[in-house]
Amino acid sequence: MVNKTKILYVCQEMMPYLPESKIARICRNLPQIMQEQGREIRTFMPKYGCVNERRNQLHEVIRLSGMNIVIDDTDHQLIIKVASIPNARLQVYFIDNEDYFTRKYVLKDEQGKYFADNDERSLFFARGIIETVDKLRWSPDIIHCHGWFSALMAVYIKSLYLNDPLFASSRIILSLYDDSFTDSLSDSFKEKLIQEGFDNTRMEGLETPDYNHFIQYILQFVDGIMLDSETTLPDNLIKLSQSREIPVIIGVDDNNYVEKSSKLYDEIISK
Repeated sequence: MVNKTKILYVCQEMMPYLPESKIARICRNLPQIMQEQGREIRTFMPKYGCVNERRNQLHEVIRLSGMNIVIDDTDHQLIIKVASIPNARLQVYFIDNEDYFTRKYVLKDEQGKYFADNDERSLFFARGIIETVDKLRWSPDIIHCHGWFSALMAVYIKSLYLNDPLFASSRIILSLYDDSFTDSLSDSFKEKLIQEGFDNTRMEGLETPDYNHFIQYILQFVDGIMLDSETTLPDNLIKLSQSREIPVIIGVDDNNYVEKSSKLYDEIISK
C-alpha cells in the first residue's frame, strides 16, 4: 500500500470522548495506528451533548462553521469543533448542531428509547462531514464508517457525490458492531431520503425502516463490510453482498482489527 493513502474515519463513538465500548475503542486506536504507519488521516464524530468540551479541550473552527444544512425542509446550522487526543498527535473533528446534538445522551434517551429523529441526526452528520471535507479540499481514498449511525455517508458518496472530483475515487468500508437499533427509524425516513435527492428506485423495504431494511439499503453503496465478532448478517444480506461481490470480513476483534483493516484497504484500493 502507498504510505500516503488518505483515510477518512467516520465514527459513531470514540474514546476518550465517550465511555469505553468496542466501537469507541477501535475508533480511538485504529486511526492513530494507521497514521503512525504513514497514512494521512481525518477523523470525525458527532459532538453529542455528553462530550465534555472543557475537559477534552474542544474549540470551534470558525472558518469551517456557519453554513446551514437543510434536513426535512428545515435549516440547521453546522458547527465544527476540533480537539487533539493527548500524546497521540491525532486530531478529531466534531459535527455539532443545537437541534440534534445538545442533548446529554448519544442515540437513546435516559429511559433507553431511541430518539425519534435519529434518522435526521444521521443525515446531518453525513452532510456535515462532506461539507467540511469539501472545505478542507481533501480527497479520501478510503472512507471507513464505524457503526450504523455513520452508514449514510456511503449513500451520499456513491450517489449524490459520485462525480465530485474529491470523492469520485473514494472507496467505502462499513464496520458493523453489536449495536443494532431495535426500534424502527422515522416512518417518514424514505421521504426524507427522497428529499435529499436519492434514487427512490433503490429503497426497497424502507417503508418499514427497521435495522435490517436499513442495512439492506446501505449495502448497495459500500465497497467492503467488516463485522465484529459478535455481529452477523441475515442470510438475505449475505446473498446481497455476494451478488455485488463485496468483501465481507467477519470476526473482527481487539486482536486483529488493524491487520484485517489494512488488508481490506489494500484489497479495495487495488480493484
